[in-house]
Amino acid sequence: MHRYLPHTEDDERLMLESIGAKSTDDLFTDIPSELRLGRKLDLDNSLSEIELSDRMKALSGKNKGSDELICFLGAGAYDHYIPSVVKHLVMRSEFYTAYTPYQPEISQGTLQAIFEYQTMICSLTGMDVTNASMYDGATACVEAAMMAVENARRSSIIVSRTVHPEVRAVLKSYMRFRDVEVIEADMADGITDVEKLKSLVEAGTAGVIVQNPNFFGIIEDLTEIEKMVHSNKALLIDYVDPISLGILKSPGESGVDIVAGEGQSLGNSLSFGGPYLGFLATTSKLMRKMPGRIVGQSEDVDGKRAFVLTLQAREQHIRRYKATSNICSNQGLNALTAAIYMTTMGKQGLKEVAEQSTKKAHYAMKQLTGSGKYKLMFNKPFFKEFAVIGETASCKVNDELLKHNILGGFELDKEYPELKNSLLICVTEKRTKAQIDKLSQVMEVV
Repeated sequence: MHRYLPHTEDDERLMLESIGAKSTDDLFTDIPSELRLGRKLDLDNSLSEIELSDRMKALSGKNKGSDELICFLGAGAYDHYIPSVVKHLVMRSEFYTAYTPYQPEISQGTLQAIFEYQTMICSLTGMDVTNASMYDGATACVEAAMMAVENARRSSIIVSRTVHPEVRAVLKSYMRFRDVEVIEADMADGITDVEKLKSLVEAGTAGVIVQNPNFFGIIEDLTEIEKMVHSNKALLIDYVDPISLGILKSPGESGVDIVAGEGQSLGNSLSFGGPYLGFLATTSKLMRKMPGRIVGQSEDVDGKRAFVLTLQAREQHIRRYKATSNICSNQGLNALTAAIYMTTMGKQGLKEVAEQSTKKAHYAMKQLTGSGKYKLMFNKPFFKEFAVIGETASCKVNDELLKHNILGGFELDKEYPELKNSLLICVTEKRTKAQIDKLSQVMEVV
C-alpha cells in the first residue's frame, strides 16, 4: 500500500486484475532490475504540521538573498528596486490565477493586460510588434534565431562571444536538433571583434546575434555590424537589457531586425533564478514568423474597443507541423508584472533608474581602481556592469566579501578561462554610496 495514494487495497487489486498484472512491481518490468532501487526510500519518520513548519523554516533560513546581503552580482539577473504597488497589484487573485486565454473573446482582461505590455515593449525597443509568453531571455533569443533561419532559408547563426554564456549554451542546444550551425565570433578588448566577424559572415548566414550592453556591461557600437549584416541579406538580432533602453538608443533606431532580452529587471523579483520572462520584438515585415501570442486591438459588434488573439502561430491553435514554435505555457503573470512596473515608473522613472545605475556603477569603478590594487579590465564605455582584475583569485575575494554580508561580482573565469582573477561587478540604483564604499574597502584589504 502506498500511503499517499488514495486507493484502497481493493482498488489496487481490481485495477491490477483488469490489466492482467499480479502486483505493482509488474508495471516496471521494462526497467532493468539493476537500475531499480531495490529498497524503501531512506526517509525520516513523519512529522506533525508544527514540526514540519519548523523544519522548512530552518531549511529556508540557510538561504541568503538580496534582502539579507548587499548585492553587487548581476550577470543577467538584477537587483533593481520594485515599487510596492507592483507586488500589491500582481497578487490580486484575478491576476495570479489567470492563465492561457484559451477562449480569448471572453478573456478581455487578460488580453488587454498582454496588449498593454506589448505596446510598452514596442515603445521601449523601437520595434513594430512584440509578443508574449517567452519563457526567459535565453529562449527568446533562440526563437529570434529560429525566425532568422526561417526567414532567410539559411542554416547558420553567428553569435558574439560577448553574448551571455548561458544564452549561447541554450542557443547551441536548440540549434543542434534543427541542423543549424552556431558559429561564435571572437571578442577583442571586451567587445565583438568586427574584423573577425566580417570573415565569418557569408552566404549561409541567416542572422548575427550581438548583446548590447554586452555581458561585460560594455555598450557596443552596432553601426558597422548593422551595415555588414544587412549587406549580406542576413538579420541582425540584438539581445538587450530593457533598463538600459531608458537612456540608450533603441534597437529600432540602430536598424536591428529582431530584439530579444530578459524581462526580469522590469519589476520581477530575483526569486533565486525564476520564474522570469523573455521578450521578443521585431519589424512588421517579420511578424508572421514570430511565435507565441500577439494580441491586437479591434472593435466588437457594438463598435466598442475589443482585443483579439491575432496571428496565432502556436501549436495549440493550429496544426502542429505548421506552428512557428511549440511554446505552450504563458508567462502572463510575469508579463503583467512588467507592464505594471513600466506603467508605475513611466518614461522618466525608467530613465532615472538607468541614470542612477550607470552613475553609481562609474563611481564604484573609480573607488575600486583608485588604490591600484584592481584595474578596469576593459577600457570601454559601460552601463551598470564592469569587469575588474586583481592579483587574488576572484573566488577568494567573493568569500571574503560574503563574510561582510556582501554578495560579490560574477567570477568571469568560470565562463572565460582566460580572464583569471576577474570579477564582473554590477551596481543598480538600489546601492548606496556607503555600500559601494564598503565594497571597495573590503576588496582593498583582500
